[in-house]
Amino acid sequence: MKLSLYEQETVINYNREDKNATVYTRDPAVMKKLDQLVISFPEVYKCIGETDIDKTYEMPKSAITYRKPRRLSAEQREAAKERLMRVKMA
Repeated sequence: MKLSLYEQETVINYNREDKNATVYTRDPAVMKKLDQLVISFPEVYKCIGETDIDKTYEMPKSAITYRKPRRLSAEQREAAKERLMRVKMA
C-alpha cells in the first residue's frame, strides 16, 4: 500500500514517569534508520510492533534529542566551501 507523503507520519511519545519512549512511524526513511539502530544496538532500540505500513519502536528517552541549529562563522563557511570544491575536483 502506497501512502501519501502526508500519511508518512512519525509520532514520538513519552512522559516524565516512564524511562522509555515509543516511536510510531509510517515513514520508510525513519523505519530504515531505526531498523539499523535495532540491529546495531539491540539492548537499546527495540521494534515492538509492525504491520505492512508501519512500525513501533521503543527506546530510552535519552535517545530522543533536541539540538540547536548549527551556526557557522564566515570563516567556517568558507573553509567548508573550499573542502567541497576539493572533493568535487577529485
